[in-house]
Amino acid sequence: MSAAQAVEAVFRIESARIIASVARVVRDVGIAEEIAQDALVAALEQWPRTGVPDRPGAWLMTTAKHRAIDLVRRKETYARKLAEVGRSLEDVPPPAEPADPQDIDDDLLRLIFTACHPVLATEARIALTLRLMGGLTTQEIARAFLTSEATVAQRIVRAKRALAKAGVPFEVPYGADRDARLSSVLEVIYLVFNEGYAATAGDDLVRPALCEDALRLARVLAALMPEEPEVHGLAALLEFQASRIATRTGPAGEPVLLADQNRARWNRMLIHRGARALGRAGSGPYSVQAAIAGCHAAAVRYEDTDWSRIAALYGRLVQLLPSPVVELNRAVAVSMAEGPQAALPLVDALAGEPALRAYHLLPSVRGDLLERLGRTEEARAEFERAASLTRNAQERTLLLARAARL
Repeated sequence: MSAAQAVEAVFRIESARIIASVARVVRDVGIAEEIAQDALVAALEQWPRTGVPDRPGAWLMTTAKHRAIDLVRRKETYARKLAEVGRSLEDVPPPAEPADPQDIDDDLLRLIFTACHPVLATEARIALTLRLMGGLTTQEIARAFLTSEATVAQRIVRAKRALAKAGVPFEVPYGADRDARLSSVLEVIYLVFNEGYAATAGDDLVRPALCEDALRLARVLAALMPEEPEVHGLAALLEFQASRIATRTGPAGEPVLLADQNRARWNRMLIHRGARALGRAGSGPYSVQAAIAGCHAAAVRYEDTDWSRIAALYGRLVQLLPSPVVELNRAVAVSMAEGPQAALPLVDALAGEPALRAYHLLPSVRGDLLERLGRTEEARAEFERAASLTRNAQERTLLLARAARL
């Protein structure tokens, strides 16, 4: 491995911690990222001549902290800040936060709570989190979400400016503020994973790299917040879902339905990790979804799936998270537990929901129920309508094939 390759590999692994550590000093994530990039440039200049250090991550961290000190020294608050920054450089713990039994002193945690601050729009939170915590480049984020690099770059720049303008503190919030912010953090990780697990548009049904980034963030968060049940609930959900990724598509990238997946290829290690995380989960929405995913993971064969329990869990989820999409999923579970005739009225009741007007899975589910009831002409029309609504090429091909078969 060349020195340049070593720099890139180490920075990809260490960048989040470097940015987080520097942000604690300069109190600005935008400036912290610039300083981390400066350290990267310094490594690219020096390591080819001097060789890769024994502790490359520590080298980058120290270089970035020195540059942070230089920056603070140039500010008008030099006298007050210098002693504080000097202690940070010597690895002396920073001044204590206000005493609070729930306080968590971890720079990475501060960084993700800052990147997911509610002052930012959801798209900006996602882009900034992937940039700072996931180490993704602007190009990689743009490719993952099928948008232009310019759009992603603009979102990231605006997000940094918005955080600075709002004076968002680089800290883990307390009490009710933490609960509100934690839901934002979990939502961002959940949305990132879902976009990788079932892409909303484009030629690919699945983008495994995006799922891996979200799963890594969930694991980091679970390690940093071991007493938060919903954090473990989200981690469990993503572990279970990730265990099936390799079997969700065929050789040409075509979708493979759950009933047809080769369960022998499901990743047993991820299922084990999911079960362990589920044991520490609570009773919130992510934990209930994890329990549903766990039911699928526990079924050795599709025919062994406990659909009655899944339907009951969806009933609980509807109470926690009222949503027409959750209702639609519950209807699917009911159809498997009690038959399509019992589920069809539940689906028909959702026809007038504005949120589902352009949702391709509503006619897709209705088409499946009608097909199972022998109403083939109506089913074909529903599959064709679903195909016209989806923006994913692989899903469109599958739906048109089901319509043609009828």
